Amino acid sequence: MKKLLCLFAMVCFILGTTGVSFANAKDSSLSEKEKAIVPIASFMATGDITNLKTAVNKGLDSGLTVNETKEIIVHLYAYCGFPRALNGLSAVNEVLEERQANGINDVMGKEATPIPADTDILKVGTDVQTKVSGAPVDLTALSPAIDEYLKTHLFGDLFARDVLSFTQREIATISALASMSGTQSQFQAHLNCGLNVGLTPAQLQDIVNVLSTEVNPQIATDAQPILDKVLTARK
Repeated sequence: MKKLLCLFAMVCFILGTTGVSFANAKDSSLSEKEKAIVPIASFMATGDITNLKTAVNKGLDSGLTVNETKEIIVHLYAYCGFPRALNGLSAVNEVLEERQANGINDVMGKEATPIPADTDILKVGTDVQTKVSGAPVDLTALSPAIDEYLKTHLFGDLFARDVLSFTQREIATISALASMSGTQSQFQAHLNCGLNVGLTPAQLQDIVNVLSTEVNPQIATDAQPILDKVLTARK
């Protein structure tokens, strides 16, 4: 129980320090390291392995650690599926082997802190989902199973992995959803989630800009009116 309380306190602290309102958000740009997440997530989501390898190289050069780079892929399996995640992780390993052969020794970075065995992951995940979404979410009408899996696994198990911050996870999610077909409503929802965990309007615009310059201008063209709609509604 003590371990559970400590984990819950840690999650609350992270949410409390990263969650800001739209009105109080200060304009600031994404760092180069954060910008590097965007094409990695996008190319992984569309299964473009050739361009993913290029994006991974740039990401590592921009300061992403090996574990952070792999964690982007691990996180996105919940949105893009295991096949593309496994292909993405294989691509990362190939890039690492090539870089090592060229004398580049990349920083591994921290490992995820283990979740205590007695953790009530449903409670932790439900609280995280509520904070990230901005309100309680109940999808039992669609499927009780999917509602539980979202709470326990996505917002519980995955978000508890402290290799990436909540803002970095939302950068990856937003980038992936913007790049896939038929996910506009989820893209819009996660733009709001990004604001809820501390991303600023300027940083959301940065994501769209990077998609335009480094991925595909059409993705940004499709994403821009949805972003504008979200920011207008949050004023």
